[in-house]
Amino acid sequence: MADRYDRLYVFTSFAIQLVLVLYFALRKWDFSSAMKVGWAVYALGIPAVIISVVLYLGHKPWYLWAAGVLFAAWTVVGYLVDMHYQIPWRYPIRWSVLIPYISLYLSSIMFYWWPLARIQRPLWFVYAALFLLSTYFNVTSHEW
Repeated sequence: MADRYDRLYVFTSFAIQLVLVLYFALRKWDFSSAMKVGWAVYALGIPAVIISVVLYLGHKPWYLWAAGVLFAAWTVVGYLVDMHYQIPWRYPIRWSVLIPYISLYLSSIMFYWWPLARIQRPLWFVYAALFLLSTYFNVTSHEW
């Protein structure tokens, strides 16, 4: 049976993934509007790390609270690269930015996704579908 900390983790996992789906979809269909609200996606790192601290203090396993720490690290890198310094790293590829950016993003998503199977297996499949959807919108929203 999931306790309140597990429920908090599940809520956070899905809330972040749903925001990513919506943001990447907006970016695909209306890039300029998405760029105006992109900072809000990166701002999600603040509650994510706070929730990680709550999970840590609630004596939850490291793989639950690591997700928010990794996500917050990605949001800091993303904000600095995309919003603050506006470093063009996608075209052409700047490996010194791409590797930490993608590594932090994917690792945070995996840490939000994989532990769901331990909490309630069907949640893992629902999250997988959302991840595939967000990845589709993310990849197709860029001009290659």
